[in-house]
Amino acid sequence: MKKLFVLSIGMMVLLAVTLPLAAQSPASSHTVYPPIKVAPGPQNPNNPSGILPRSFKAAYGFNQINNQGQGQTIALVDAYDDPNIASDLAFYASYFHIAPCNFTKVKLGTVTGQGWDLEESLDVQQACALAPQANIVLVEAASSNDTDLFTAVQVATAAPYNATVVSMSWGEGEFSGELADDSYFCNILNGNGQPVTFVAASGDGGHGTIYPSASPCVVAAGGTSLVLSTTLPLGNPFLLNYGHETAWDGSGGGVSPYESQPSFQNPACATWSTSGRCLPDIASDANPGTGVPVYDTFSYGGWVQVGGTSVASPDWGGFFVLVNSARAIAGKGSLSQADYDLYQIYYSSNYANDFHDITSGTNGGCGSQCDAGPGYDLVTGIGTYQANVLYSALVAATN
Repeated sequence: MKKLFVLSIGMMVLLAVTLPLAAQSPASSHTVYPPIKVAPGPQNPNNPSGILPRSFKAAYGFNQINNQGQGQTIALVDAYDDPNIASDLAFYASYFHIAPCNFTKVKLGTVTGQGWDLEESLDVQQACALAPQANIVLVEAASSNDTDLFTAVQVATAAPYNATVVSMSWGEGEFSGELADDSYFCNILNGNGQPVTFVAASGDGGHGTIYPSASPCVVAAGGTSLVLSTTLPLGNPFLLNYGHETAWDGSGGGVSPYESQPSFQNPACATWSTSGRCLPDIASDANPGTGVPVYDTFSYGGWVQVGGTSVASPDWGGFFVLVNSARAIAGKGSLSQADYDLYQIYYSSNYANDFHDITSGTNGGCGSQCDAGPGYDLVTGIGTYQANVLYSALVAATN
């Protein structure tokens, strides 16, 4: 095994890398966008608002998982440079009493900002909150062109970074040539020969599909509105604090017009299609009104409450990192078919124990395709994690 190159916040450096990888030529090049939304109403840059990390972890059961991601790497792929990302993450971790996270920034271009800094801050801070002992690598693509972002994806999984999980909180409308780009995500091994799980946001425009979440080799993360059982701080940090969830009206979802349906989605999606890829696969809190605090000094001067499926993607990515860490400790390889494994649990008698089935809410006016309901739906997929239970099931899964 190759030795991972890790930097703590106190030792952070800015890394500029050259690309030894052979460039792949996508069918076409497009500009993509990050599906992130700022909560409505005034923001107070001096005080965090929304569901704070401790409450978020208690809601979904992360607080009952002993593993903190040690020995594994999660990569967050975004566009353009945020020059304040390192200091903002250090402040966030200190404010919420999270041990300094191992953070590496990989800068592939020179242009700053362009509206992506809030997305970058969200991604690395959520990863730090949920997997504080993982190696967190932010790969900043040279631009928001999908060709540059796909190059950044390749960098994330290659040596020396060797991510086993890659979160992509961005997307573009589906297009006829996208199948050629699936090769960036299908059957990918990192530089250590370990399988890689890719997670992508399903979009914030309600009913409809975007790429790369539409790829059958990517776990598509949709969105919900999460309500805690109590807003008061829990006296015991290991107690659960899940109230209820409904589908968020901005959660992207639908049937892909181009991608074929992977076998594991049949019969889950048979109500709507037996041939097209269905989205999303899973979900997590994404409503900006029930969103999370992010510390961003580049564009916002401090704290800002955000939502969008941009939150769901790194949250599920952080969860998969915890699973991979426990699998490595048990002498197993990292997840190689995460989506397949999730659907096998959905079809099993353990579904109700491992997932929250989201049965109400809508993301549009298109009838059943836009409505959440019992079991799989095109708004929240299988549902959201009961992380403390689903974690054990995925650690035990065979590759």
